[in-house]
Amino acid sequence: MPRYRDRSGRSGVVAYETCPDAIVVGFKDGKVYLYDYATPGQQDVEKMKRLAVRGRGLSTYISQVVRDRYAKRLR
Repeated sequence: MPRYRDRSGRSGVVAYETCPDAIVVGFKDGKVYLYDYATPGQQDVEKMKRLAVRGRGLSTYISQVVRDRYAKRLR
C-alpha cells in the first residue's frame, strides 16, 4: 500500500490503497480496514479517497464521520 503523506505529522493513518469502489486504510497500530460503497457508502468512500490523495484529514474524517462503519477488518 502507498504511504499516506500525513502533512500534519499527527495522523493515525500510515497507508492507503484506492480501488474503483473502495479504499483500504492502514493505521499506526497495524490494523487495516476496507471501506467500500456498501459500508460506509459511496459518498464517504469518495471523500476518503480525496483526503488520502491530499495527505491531510483522512484520520479525522474516519474518527469523526465514518467511525466504525467499515466493510471489513483485514488485519
